[in-house]
Amino acid sequence: MTDLVNRLAATKDKLAEDSATKPGSSKKDQILEQENRTQDQEPGHVLATPTGVKIDHTDDTLKAGERGPTLMEDFHFRYSITQFDHERIPERVVHARGSGAHGYFELFESQAEFTSAKVLNDTSRKTPVFVRFSTVQGSRGSADTVRDVRGFAVKFYTDEGNWDLVGNNIPVFFIQDAIKFPDLVHSLKPEPHNEIPQGQTAHDNFWDFASLMPESTHMLMWILSDRTIPRSYRMMQGFGVNTYILINEKMERHFVKFHWKPVLGTHSLVWDEAQKLGGQDPDYHRRDLWEAIESGNYPQYDFGIQIVAEKDEHNFDFDLLDCTKLIPEEQVPVRWIGRMTLDRNPDNFFAETEQVAFCTQHVVPGIGFSNDPMLQGRNFSYLDTQLNRFNGPNFNEVPINKPICPFFNNLRDGFNRQRINKGKVNYWPNRYVNPRPAAEEDHPYMHFPEKTEGLKTRLRAPKFKEHYKQATMFWNSMSDVEKDHLVAAARFELGRVDDLRIQTRQVENFLNVDHEFAKRVADGLGIKIPSEAAVQNHGRQSPALSQLNTVFGSPATRKVAFIVADGYDSTQLLELRGAVKAAGAMTFIIGPRRGKIKSSKQMENPEEEEPEGTSPETSDYGIYADFSLFTAKSTLFDAIIVPGGAQSINTLKNNGEAFQWINEAYKHFKTIGAVSDGVALLRESAIPPSLISIDEAITSEKGVVTAGVYSASKESESIVGSAIEAVKSVGKTGNFAKSFIEAVGQHRHWDRDCTNKNVL
Repeated sequence: MTDLVNRLAATKDKLAEDSATKPGSSKKDQILEQENRTQDQEPGHVLATPTGVKIDHTDDTLKAGERGPTLMEDFHFRYSITQFDHERIPERVVHARGSGAHGYFELFESQAEFTSAKVLNDTSRKTPVFVRFSTVQGSRGSADTVRDVRGFAVKFYTDEGNWDLVGNNIPVFFIQDAIKFPDLVHSLKPEPHNEIPQGQTAHDNFWDFASLMPESTHMLMWILSDRTIPRSYRMMQGFGVNTYILINEKMERHFVKFHWKPVLGTHSLVWDEAQKLGGQDPDYHRRDLWEAIESGNYPQYDFGIQIVAEKDEHNFDFDLLDCTKLIPEEQVPVRWIGRMTLDRNPDNFFAETEQVAFCTQHVVPGIGFSNDPMLQGRNFSYLDTQLNRFNGPNFNEVPINKPICPFFNNLRDGFNRQRINKGKVNYWPNRYVNPRPAAEEDHPYMHFPEKTEGLKTRLRAPKFKEHYKQATMFWNSMSDVEKDHLVAAARFELGRVDDLRIQTRQVENFLNVDHEFAKRVADGLGIKIPSEAAVQNHGRQSPALSQLNTVFGSPATRKVAFIVADGYDSTQLLELRGAVKAAGAMTFIIGPRRGKIKSSKQMENPEEEEPEGTSPETSDYGIYADFSLFTAKSTLFDAIIVPGGAQSINTLKNNGEAFQWINEAYKHFKTIGAVSDGVALLRESAIPPSLISIDEAITSEKGVVTAGVYSASKESESIVGSAIEAVKSVGKTGNFAKSFIEAVGQHRHWDRDCTNKNVL
């Protein structure tokens, strides 16, 4: 635990040092700062039209008399309203709702053995990136926490051009061939007759399509798992999905799968929590990403590759070109070769996050495409999409999309052209022999000379026809808790389907995955299935697929809510808050109201004035609440803790919202702590009494950490004065703070029985 805290502290210090000079910390930042960024609120700026004409009045249109008609002569009004009318570009058909951030990528280990791409073989480079996370199905106005696939798209601004690695948080896809993509998207979008439902697939059309497409079965298992309700973008894996190729200097080819792994581990919400967050904070994931970066808790992701030599292409019981299959890590381990850090939020959401344009065919020398039919179709579709969104071919000239390396060509004109090309010729060959085709020493892009022959056909390769083995492996790899969630999700999704034929057909497909799984889903739908399995479960597992194997025991960046009212014990609050912060978590004060909450010391001595210059972090007199019990809910936090103070607890006992916080956090398997008088509040909640301390002993069971009598630690002064040193001490003494911090690091406590009627 202490080692992890030290590593996190060192990483944060390094990131702060690296970021000290921003903006301008990367070549991309420098270009944006010099050419594109403006600070509109600087003193001395005067309103002007887009042509530079200064305006002295912007509240009324130019009229013929005070009550007369508006005149067409009013060019300021016409500019203003025309710009407003055209502010929006067409919404993305899929991945419409997204959130983005700037950062950088660092390579740890050269991959020159496999690729000539400098971004993957030069460890001295620090490559700027822009990342966009997104939901797939919903519109821009849908909620963040719906059950859906998440996009994970990374634009690398390399010295050889832009490389767009456009992936998802799930390593497989619904369909094998891109020709079915329009049908897939039509089926999962709101139904055409009434535009319902938005941002979810729990309706007849999607499951009608899926049940008639057995190749989607593996993806459906992932969709129904907790992967589609991530805790945050910071705790979400990413995958390139398709099989790409790497080409080295010798023009040798290797197949590759790309991976992103969050340093914080892969974690999810629970379904009830996700549904409530959709109403309480539809921007939950956007806000979490933004606030984490603003507070210096920079999200980080390790970058990995799975390499398959060309000679081994056919050594699997599935086809490498089939994107409904993954390569089990037990067969081909992931090589973790680099790390991406996101350290800056966009300056303008539209100009950057909305206008960023990703295309799978944007690759650099040393990276190429396999014959994966889904990837081949994506290479056409993504470019075509951007041509539509930007009304022409010049989307690569938008600042967020523009490469950082010099580039010259004979492409000209069109809508939204930004570049002013000087010169007399715009063709090749020309009399100036410039710009010329790249020579070998220029390291140009070289297509792999793959021999291709065969009959024109619309058939698929034989291994593409098997659809269930990896779906079964996914089921086998889940923990009991994850299986329970998967079954519940299937019951919910199919339970919203009105057509019994669709429900029955899908359950029959699930019989090919696992009989127990199909039976549990069928029982929830009232459907009868055969008592014996038609296909025996092969028993194979891939432990890497279970999220429970990604819990590292770190409380870093977790959000901990301290619930207090007037009369709280300031010593307890300051000590515990200092220890929790030192462990890397974020703390928030929740009270019956926003504003100042008085401590017991101030309540006992109301005439005594607080010394001037006292920090809220160390004040014995009071503290300011970040939220009230009404304006925020437990769903927005990862853990809660109730310090003592008799008057504070008596007030909270008469506040129903305080009990809602505790009961809901318990129901969502979160860590709950209480000390001294605070334990009495827990005793009146729905938490089983057997989990709560009855004396001064510290109890920590099923994520409920309590101490009936709180003993101020010997390190109390250092806890307030030096948080890092404090948590080192806490880790050695085995006190309440240590137990609570360890419990928070477990993310959830699945060993609870939350079926109690009082909890529900």
